[in-house]
Amino acid sequence: MTLNQLATRYIASTETVLREIQVMEASQNIEEKDVRRIVDHVKAYLEDAKYYKDKKRFEVSLASVAYCEGLLDALRMLGAVKFEWPEKAERKREE
Repeated sequence: MTLNQLATRYIASTETVLREIQVMEASQNIEEKDVRRIVDHVKAYLEDAKYYKDKKRFEVSLASVAYCEGLLDALRMLGAVKFEWPEKAERKREE
C-alpha cells in the first residue's frame, strides 16, 4: 500500500469517527469542554492531513492523521468519548 493510499484510508476512517463520535457528558477524568476542545484539535489535524495529501506530501499527511487517531484513542481510553473505528465495526458485523 502506498503512502497516498494509507493516508486516504486513515483520513476516511477518522472522518467516519468524527461523524459518529459521542462525547460523554460526565467523565471522572476530564471535563466535557476539554473533550470538545481536543476534538476540535483532531478536526484541525484532519484538515492538515487533507491539505498535505492534496499537496502530495503524503508523509506529513499520514503523520497528521495518525495524530488524530492517537488523540481519539486517548479520549476513548479515558472514557470521555464513545466510538468504534470503522474497520472494527465492519468486522463485528461480518462475524
